[in-house]
Amino acid sequence: EIIPNNTSRVRKRLLSGVLEIGQHITLVAHSRAVMLALEAATALAGEGVECEVINLRSLRPLDEETIVKSVIKTHNLVTVEQGWPQCGIGSEICARVVESPAYHYLESPVIRVTGVDVPMPYAKSLEIACIPQPHDVIKAVKKVLKIK
Repeated sequence: EIIPNNTSRVRKRLLSGVLEIGQHITLVAHSRAVMLALEAATALAGEGVECEVINLRSLRPLDEETIVKSVIKTHNLVTVEQGWPQCGIGSEICARVVESPAYHYLESPVIRVTGVDVPMPYAKSLEIACIPQPHDVIKAVKKVLKIK
């Protein structure tokens, strides 16, 4: 089935999925980073922190509406991606939130969890050190929520 790009049907099919419903913080991720966000959310739930996890199924069009609604609800945002910190989807999400009504609801600065800003190494042990891990997401969430 071919669907023209400018129709609302495409928009509805590509909407982001809210995988976990929470009230304390919004975690927005795409691709493999969604698993990191979910693992962190599970660990944080054990500490009483409820994370709303949004799986971006599409980057263009970006489901800004779902992100904005969630940030208005939780008042906090962490983006999670495996790419480099510069010019990534996390940067774009931050810009969109700052330009939206959700900006006025933020209680803390947005934090981006990204890969390290170095060329991707070949050694598996170094690769693991360069891409974000669940503990990086947990650390970012605790920083945003001011939890020790």
